[in-house]
Amino acid sequence: MAQQKSFFLSSLAVILLVAVIQGTNAVKYTVTNTAASTPGGARFRRDIGVQYSKQTLNSATNFIWRIFQENTWADRKNVQKVDMFVDDINGVAYTISNQIHVSARYIKGYSGNVRREITGVLYHEMTHVWQWNGNGRAPGGLIEGIADYVRLKAGYAPSHWVKPGQGDRWDQGYDVTARFLDYCNSRKNGFIAQLNKKMRNGYSNHYFVELLGKSVDQLWKDYKAKFNN
Repeated sequence: MAQQKSFFLSSLAVILLVAVIQGTNAVKYTVTNTAASTPGGARFRRDIGVQYSKQTLNSATNFIWRIFQENTWADRKNVQKVDMFVDDINGVAYTISNQIHVSARYIKGYSGNVRREITGVLYHEMTHVWQWNGNGRAPGGLIEGIADYVRLKAGYAPSHWVKPGQGDRWDQGYDVTARFLDYCNSRKNGFIAQLNKKMRNGYSNHYFVELLGKSVDQLWKDYKAKFNN
């Protein structure tokens, strides 16, 4: 009986320890509508809302960790909190460190399903929170392309995006680069995760050769040829 009680207490201690660790590592999300008095801020409150935004930020984080195959906290950036702001600004959205700013003016003017659109925007912006950027040396077009790749794989690509095979160069960014990266990942499943891991400390175009056996320029030519044919 004493052994059973000791085992129970030991098991309880392990459970409590895991709970403490998980609680310590949990990411906190805040959403602030600084444009509440504007038409866009009012539409955000009516059609999207704070609670849905928090749920989306959390879902996006978990999805990104799966895409990047970051299964432990040691693999990830040390981010404990992500703050989202709906601001009366131009553009669509931008991210600085762990702060995401979304344009209330864009929300006001969007003519389609604004909740779905902003969901896609948040998946893109949340990728910037978590992705590695080669200590600032990776091409900006690649960084934006990876963020749109995540949005694409999450199922939130807008209808106006370019079709596969379109675009002028591999690092053009956004949807063009996202489509190219999708092609690269089709050649080797997990390519995006491995590329992101390599970009933790630096960047080189040679990463494409190391992972796929071809230069990025040759991969771009192969990609264009596949879809143009």
